[in-house]
Amino acid sequence: MTSTQTAAKSPSGHSLKRELGIVGLLFASVGSIIGSGWLFGALTAAQETGPAAIISWCIGAVMVMLIGLVYAELGSMFPIAGGVVRFPHLAFGSFASFTSGWITWVAAATTAPIEVEGALQYATKYADFTKAHTVGGETVHTLTALGYGAAVVLLAFFVVVNYIGISWFARINNVLVGWKLVMIVLVIVTFLVTAFHGSNFHEYGFITHGWKGVFSAVATSGIVFSYLGFRQAIELAGEGSNPKRNIPLAVVGSILITAVLYILLQIAFIGSVRPEDLMSSHGWSKLDFANSFGPLAAIASLIGVGWLATLLYIDAFISPGDTGLIYTTTSARMTYAMARNGNAPSGLARTTSRGAPLISLVLGFVVGLIVLLPFPSWQQLVGFITSATVLSFGSGPLVLAALRRRLPDQERTFRLPGGDLIPILGFWSSNLIVYWTGWDIDWKLFVTVLLGWALLVLHENISKETAPLDFLTGLWVPVWLVLLATLSFIGDFGGGKGWVGFWPAIGLAALLSVGVFYWAVHLALPADRINEHIVEAERDSDEEEAAFSDAG
Repeated sequence: MTSTQTAAKSPSGHSLKRELGIVGLLFASVGSIIGSGWLFGALTAAQETGPAAIISWCIGAVMVMLIGLVYAELGSMFPIAGGVVRFPHLAFGSFASFTSGWITWVAAATTAPIEVEGALQYATKYADFTKAHTVGGETVHTLTALGYGAAVVLLAFFVVVNYIGISWFARINNVLVGWKLVMIVLVIVTFLVTAFHGSNFHEYGFITHGWKGVFSAVATSGIVFSYLGFRQAIELAGEGSNPKRNIPLAVVGSILITAVLYILLQIAFIGSVRPEDLMSSHGWSKLDFANSFGPLAAIASLIGVGWLATLLYIDAFISPGDTGLIYTTTSARMTYAMARNGNAPSGLARTTSRGAPLISLVLGFVVGLIVLLPFPSWQQLVGFITSATVLSFGSGPLVLAALRRRLPDQERTFRLPGGDLIPILGFWSSNLIVYWTGWDIDWKLFVTVLLGWALLVLHENISKETAPLDFLTGLWVPVWLVLLATLSFIGDFGGGKGWVGFWPAIGLAALLSVGVFYWAVHLALPADRINEHIVEAERDSDEEEAAFSDAG
């Protein structure tokens, strides 16, 4: 980390120290990206589409990069803490920001449980934390009573660390991220050198379930999920030194680094599977490993590198644990920011004498336990979190386009070329990923949005401290979500009615994206209101960082 001078004074008199240099911001994003996804994604993607999973990882990287580039420009314009939640408020007001913030918080609050789930599945080697079941023709590992109890303990541990020692954890996060990177490289090199069977790439076909399977794998097999941690550089912008330069570098760099690693890991995984295992499972879709609870560790054992399997079982706690802890921190800061915006009860913005938002932390803990009940397996959770997170990112391209028009003279140290092209492609990518997740998962997400709106109405009616809703400038939000839900319902992915085929649905998603994009930009707040929101956001961000600065 790089230590710099204090950047600003908050109204409370505390100083906001910008201590995270490029390495700190980059490793914060890389550390969030590399969680449980890399431990399972290679197998689930191969089951979905065979060796063409390599293409799926490339497509996922491009789509997430398009979204990430949008936030890189926004982050360089407004390096404020909790930017993903605050950006929609700048351009569209309270209703749009609440909806985006709610979805973002749900996605973040459910990430810690999935990381715990991934760790416990690997740990089943030592105790009965999970049990294998067949759901929809695939093997999933669901929590046992012992596993759920362990999940309670681990999620509680994340809360306790945030309450008493998050600054200590932050100091060793770079070491933990270094461990993760070394582990992935070690697995790739060992698999490629020890056992590589070129015939695996064609013996049972390269694209085993057509292009629909290739695109479905992007959303449902953990691919996009494995890239989504790039947001941490945006969330920590208020603590970064020279953020207008370092935020774009951290966002783009974290996606590029992990994309290369994930693609190489997928190649190594496909090549290292023993031909006899593929023969016994009659191809990729039913590939599984008996008496194993983690695919990478299973292969390591089968090819005779037991020492690597042992390291992978150790890493199964370190990688997900690091990411789960980071997201516990992130989700608490989101509810804090929403409360400061007047969109949530003010109690969520209260901090202890240690600077910990205890009520927000406890709320995230309770929600995490509830989430593990209807989605008791890693495979079932990953699609929901992917869809929710990407949906929450969807407003970013619209905010960027609106701010370019309303504030053309705003300082931008990083500006995307091509006018509206990259923002539109980023918005289209968000909509496609949600669509590819499938109706069986998406309907739960849209019900969650409705629940959020119900809570907003309740809050508006009982609270004396509310912000103007700005519903008209955010009218595009419900229209967008209704159209996207309709497309998911009539489409042919994951329980959809199949009234619209694969390629026509992609075209409809493009029309939806372009139409909503330009309508939303037209509805954006006038420049004077946006400038007022910018001043408020910067003030609240400074006060938030001052409140958190004493933690640990």
